[in-house]
Amino acid sequence: MFIFTIDPAKIKRKVSMIQQRNSSVPQPFPPRAIRILGAGRFGRLAAERLKKRFPRASIRVVDHREERLKAVERDFGLPTQAEDALSYLSREEFSDEVWIIPAVPVHVAFHWVLNRLSRTGSARMLPVPDAADSQVPNPYRVADGTLFASYATFICPDACNEPDDICTHTRQRRLGNLFEHLESIVLPGYGIVVVRSWQLAPGVGGYPAGYLAARLKVVEQTPGRYLVATSCRCHGVLNCLEWNRASSYFPERGLPARP
Repeated sequence: MFIFTIDPAKIKRKVSMIQQRNSSVPQPFPPRAIRILGAGRFGRLAAERLKKRFPRASIRVVDHREERLKAVERDFGLPTQAEDALSYLSREEFSDEVWIIPAVPVHVAFHWVLNRLSRTGSARMLPVPDAADSQVPNPYRVADGTLFASYATFICPDACNEPDDICTHTRQRRLGNLFEHLESIVLPGYGIVVVRSWQLAPGVGGYPAGYLAARLKVVEQTPGRYLVATSCRCHGVLNCLEWNRASSYFPERGLPARP
């Protein structure tokens, strides 16, 4: 015969931890509308886990590969849209409450910001300056000048639930929050804008459209060079851009300049 005992103090601490985590997530939460960009391996994981966790949310999966979308419809019963993920994100005007879940191998937030800036001026991608490498953990560069950073030196489990204090894999105390660390990068002549990714399910992160729009407004305030990073607690991707308002536009109105 087994006798189970309940420790009220432990339950109270657990409830407190859950409440603290949810309080840091942008509202509305739970999400009422979710758009998953990508229907590959991680897009499928996102579709499966988010449907289970938020059964009342309106979820749509976007990918240009129709065969992947058919599999999502068959396996998870979710609506889909056949379109390039970045094109879809740039074309649509989302309400602030829609959660965006990037699951494609590009820096979604950066390219969205670049696209928006290009509508009222000139904007171009720049390689991340070499000076950033020594300021991030485990830097890794790719040919187009994108810089990746991570506290991990191993392959993380795809079902990590991103605990506040410890690493899921090592069970050791967390080294910090990378999204906070990246804000401390110093690059002379560059503004630093970090887009935080919040976890909605194990291994699945994203951000509300309204939050992303607020990050864009920071860049729009002053033309110049910016480092734009997207990061969760452990991993981040960094890109740089330069933009200038076109002399033929009123930036506030988007109208041709008066002669």
